[in-house]
Amino acid sequence: MRPQTRTLKLDLMAMRPNARQWLFSLKAFLAAMLALYIALALGLPRPYWAMATVYFVSHPLTGATRSKAAYRVAGTVLGAAAAVATVPLLVNMPIVLMAAISLWIVALVYLSLLQRSPRAYVFLLAAYTLPIVALPAVDQPAQIFDLAVARIEEIVIGIVCAGLVGSIILPVKVAPALRARAASWLADAAAWADDILCANARADAGRHRLAADILALDQLIAQLSYDTESAGSLRHARALRARMTTLMPLLSALSAVLEALRMHPAGVPAPLAQALSALSQWLRGGLAGSPPHADRQALASAAADSWHAQLLTAASSQLAQLAALCSDCAALQHGIGDRPDQPLPKLSDTPAAATMPARGALHHDHGMLLFGAASTGLAVFCAGLLWIFSGWPDGAGAVAVSSIACCFFATIDEPRPVARSFLRWSAVCFVVASFYLFLVVPHAQNFETLAGMLAVPYLGIGMLITRPGFNLIAMLLSVNTASFANIQSVYDANFLGTFNGSLANAAAMLFAPLWALATRPFGASVAARRLIRASWQDLAGAAAWPGADHDAKLGARMLDRLGQLVPRLGAVRAGPDGFSELHVGFCALALRRALPSLPTVARRPVRRVLALVARHYRARLRSGHAAAPSVELPACIDAAIAQVAALPEHRDETIAALVVLRVTLHEPHVAGLPDTGARP
Repeated sequence: MRPQTRTLKLDLMAMRPNARQWLFSLKAFLAAMLALYIALALGLPRPYWAMATVYFVSHPLTGATRSKAAYRVAGTVLGAAAAVATVPLLVNMPIVLMAAISLWIVALVYLSLLQRSPRAYVFLLAAYTLPIVALPAVDQPAQIFDLAVARIEEIVIGIVCAGLVGSIILPVKVAPALRARAASWLADAAAWADDILCANARADAGRHRLAADILALDQLIAQLSYDTESAGSLRHARALRARMTTLMPLLSALSAVLEALRMHPAGVPAPLAQALSALSQWLRGGLAGSPPHADRQALASAAADSWHAQLLTAASSQLAQLAALCSDCAALQHGIGDRPDQPLPKLSDTPAAATMPARGALHHDHGMLLFGAASTGLAVFCAGLLWIFSGWPDGAGAVAVSSIACCFFATIDEPRPVARSFLRWSAVCFVVASFYLFLVVPHAQNFETLAGMLAVPYLGIGMLITRPGFNLIAMLLSVNTASFANIQSVYDANFLGTFNGSLANAAAMLFAPLWALATRPFGASVAARRLIRASWQDLAGAAAWPGADHDAKLGARMLDRLGQLVPRLGAVRAGPDGFSELHVGFCALALRRALPSLPTVARRPVRRVLALVARHYRARLRSGHAAAPSVELPACIDAAIAQVAALPEHRDETIAALVVLRVTLHEPHVAGLPDTGARP
């Protein structure tokens, strides 16, 4: 078999739906048909919104469906209330009305982009519920309250049906999925650590995937609180998340230190080689039992010179922290699941644990978020102007549907591939829905026949929701297909009127992706470079002394920024990847935390090091690229190491932070080249 044929066969096998995906799609379809039946029975004006809402809130995990449902109800009520307040005041000024709707969308989309939790649905739903309710009511403003209530009823019916079916028919809980995902992440982290310890050439190949996967864990942890799980599982999950993120800068720094040791003329001494081998075996054994510990006295006696000794001190300190953190993670991961409440296990008190990121300290690129929100509001305003000046009777529906698509495209910073795919799928939906509407559905004599006819497209949409990368398209297509099919007009003989409404929806689906392509052509490259510059900005303030709370938030912000940067690294062909900035930042935090306990003789050189690190990153900000550090910095780091090493108390963690700064910011040591800098 040819390699290309074998690869294609494997790809097709990977795309084959499994039993869980079929079960979810079937549950979503049953909930959609239940919502459609209730909406038709109540005589609601647009029953397809109830059907489409089911696909908006449905998720393979029951807790995720509940979290989305609760916030979507709040967002719908907020948007409908805004419509009731806006339309009677501005109905005689259509351009001003469109401007008010656009400003509302800008503000609400911006607020939704600031959220990293299900709370974002409140603002996103409120953003496009206003045009959905307000625009079709401009011809009958006296009925705006009734239309708003009807729209709330349609959406709430869909939400309730999705939650009811998901909770009754084979519910899938969040905790087991989170436990399995955490186990997979820990296995990948252990494999990365094992590659570092064994000096494998592919040691850093999986670190980007770890940083990206941890964002998915954040979503699962946020959804866990909406599941019927114990509070103990949630406590375990949050503690596990904190230690998992701390593993990444620790492993990255350990990789730099071990590389410098292997490049040193004295190499890796036998005691350290034995410690590396023992820890590697423990990692390969699935973190079972007590972790091994390095003999620090044996390492100290094996040092060839003072710099070699400091490298060994840093390596032994980081190995101890790595073993403790991995042991903590394994204990916490086993505490997540369907089991009674239990207290947190006894966790290590390592220096890495002291830098646990603070909850809620996230990085937001307000400039990019405002640009995306403003672009969305401007798109809706322009679509509204086209409707107003064209005098198209069904244009209000087109503007309302395009506002939904534009709001969803605002959440993507690389709209080109999604836009192309969305255009193709929209065309397919238009053809399929037209076929159903005019040739198939009119022959439906009862609701059971109608449900059977709708099964084919909607079971396919349900399968798309479970596919990574297709969730956005699936949600848009659920509205697209439902609005094209126009279920409430099944028995309407007005062919031209129905076709005109479907054509308006098609125009809306064409407008949104084309606008995204035209107004956001730069993709992810600009966002990635802005994230890197934001890291430099934080590190430029490393010499300040704002306090422990600021330190914790700074560490959390850097880790969060790395998680945002990793998916965009493919857009940046050259330059830093964020990991060196990450462990430089954590070293700076460790030094600032150690300063109060240092005597004056050691405190001054450490502060000098922090000041030079800040100066280095300010220079990078001015130049706009990764400039080399000043020649003064290595000598100052060496002087600080000498002063700290001369103290009577053991300061291994402080020495380790200084050594990591040395090998990270001074490339000759990492490359194993001779250097003229002084040695401590």
